[in-house]
Amino acid sequence: MTQTDPPIRPDAPILVFDSGVGGLTVLDALRRILPQAPVIYAADNAGLPYGEKSEAEIAARVAGLLGRMTERFQPRLACIACNTASTIALGMVRDVLNIPIVGTVPAIKPAAAMTRTGVIGLIGTGATIRQGYVDRLEAEFAADKTLLRLAAPGLVAAAEAKLRGEAVDPAIVAQTLSSMRAMEGGERIDTLVLACTHFPLLADELSGAFGPQVSLIDGADGIARRIASLTQGQPFGRTRPDTALFTRAEAGLSALKPALAARGLDRVEVL
Repeated sequence: MTQTDPPIRPDAPILVFDSGVGGLTVLDALRRILPQAPVIYAADNAGLPYGEKSEAEIAARVAGLLGRMTERFQPRLACIACNTASTIALGMVRDVLNIPIVGTVPAIKPAAAMTRTGVIGLIGTGATIRQGYVDRLEAEFAADKTLLRLAAPGLVAAAEAKLRGEAVDPAIVAQTLSSMRAMEGGERIDTLVLACTHFPLLADELSGAFGPQVSLIDGADGIARRIASLTQGQPFGRTRPDTALFTRAEAGLSALKPALAARGLDRVEVL
């Protein structure tokens, strides 16, 4: 903010945006640090899955939606709680919106510090794992490690289903394990980067498949700390229920309500 900017209203929300419900893992971490912060959680379920779209489609869609939401809700800060959207559209969004924007990037730096064998697995969407941004993170923080990347789009749908109370198909998780182990050096993986915010919703299933010798890591806690730092000293106060916002009405939204309510999202709206 500059000296000419108006003071931030206590009820100005933090906007947490994802393609689906994966960003709820970031919201969970944010709640632990800033439980008093008003939140709007926005899920672009009409655009899901992002991992199968082109970079141009994702960039235009994310920038357009966040522009509309910022104009309507006047958030104090927006968090793109989606690795795919962040690695592709973060720069564009920062150029067009006049509020702080916090992105989500694969936790390669902490994974490189954790690994003992020097072999790190990274699972994400196809769009995420092919990004130059990931190449740069690898070059900067894991140049002396082996980083094995795997597109695991089936895990996104499995996480969405789990949050709706449906059973997770063990074959999907088993396929992820077998594909990673089949890579050269894959049997030496001891650290697994969850480079999609959906994937921590499947932490139990992934831990069960990979075994206790493999540590899982994601970026949610770091994102929450960054948001807390950027909003330090600001007033917080709710004048309306925290809201879950979706871009399309669909039958499955009703099945999500218990999981949303458990995270303090007591109101559900469609944009």
